[in-house]
Amino acid sequence: MIRTTDHGAVRELQLNRPPANALSPDLIIALRHAVESAPQDGARALVISGAPGRFSAGLDIPLLLTLDRPAIAALWRDFYALLAALAISPIPITAAITGHATAGGAVLPLFCDYRVASRGEWKLGLNEVQVGLPLPPVIFAGLRRLVGAHQAERLAVGGLLIAPDEAARIGLVDELIPLDQVVSRALEWSRGLLALPVDAMAATRRSARADLFELFASSFDMELEQVNTMWWSPEAQTTLRVLVDRLARKRTG
Repeated sequence: MIRTTDHGAVRELQLNRPPANALSPDLIIALRHAVESAPQDGARALVISGAPGRFSAGLDIPLLLTLDRPAIAALWRDFYALLAALAISPIPITAAITGHATAGGAVLPLFCDYRVASRGEWKLGLNEVQVGLPLPPVIFAGLRRLVGAHQAERLAVGGLLIAPDEAARIGLVDELIPLDQVVSRALEWSRGLLALPVDAMAATRRSARADLFELFASSFDMELEQVNTMWWSPEAQTTLRVLVDRLARKRTG
């Protein structure tokens, strides 16, 4: 589910779960392990990429709707642990957003150091509200950190999916380039950091990301309980099942 390629000191983790790189419980655990183990393997920076035209469609809702309550509770704990691994990583992480990045697929880049995205006709956004789920507070905090309070409110409350140009304009992504150059540009940006004096860069990066370290130093027990409760709410379950049925009809129709 993850293709690992070492480009010198920069390791690329390519999501490889066709057709949409949807985040299953196994993929979430594997990605967390890959992020956490990379520095131990000698990697000095990471790039997380997807497939051409598709970074990640977010959580694998059809699969998740087959899971029981303990499994869903474990899923959310693992997902929060993955976000923590990204946020407090001792090495820089660049998201190479190669196409559609929705819901959980748009969450992962929030906690990376930098976001390179492709130009094109695709959408990016946190559309949880559209499928009956409130945006969890820790994810809203990551969104607000990037785009500011007003844009975070607009995007999250409306569950908006936006085009790459708008995402770049408001700071949800850092730069747009042609699709075939996204990964190479992410590698280039990473190497630019690694070319700087090591201690000075690392210390300044820690200061710049101190708010993320503080955010993930807190216990999420209460928040996870609320997220689980909302997942099993009648509104969320109904909306999610309608969505899955609609997607199934679209594929077979």
